[in-house]
Amino acid sequence: KMKDNKLIAEFMGVKPLHMGGSVEYEIYGILDFIEDGIDKKHFFLEEELEFHSSWDWLMPVVDKCFDTHFEHSDDLSFLLKTFKPLEEVYKAVVEFINRTKKGA
Repeated sequence: KMKDNKLIAEFMGVKPLHMGGSVEYEIYGILDFIEDGIDKKHFFLEEELEFHSSWDWLMPVVDKCFDTHFEHSDDLSFLLKTFKPLEEVYKAVVEFINRTKKGA
């Protein structure tokens, strides 16, 4: 899941930041629910990305899929209309991103 979360983060325009021995992703400004503030978390390690476990994280990705490559979004649209579990939508998003990266 970490590799797929990293793929999704990069699809969303998040650039990996190499901080010492770790790689972090700044999610503030990418996901609306990540708020500004001194005590608010903005940077996430790969293992802290929650695209695979949170609708709040995943739905903005689905929106971007529709916005950027609507012609390839039939599978995602079907999954959402049939109220599939998060895991299935997550898997479809990963497949969608991989397919659009290859130009299929």
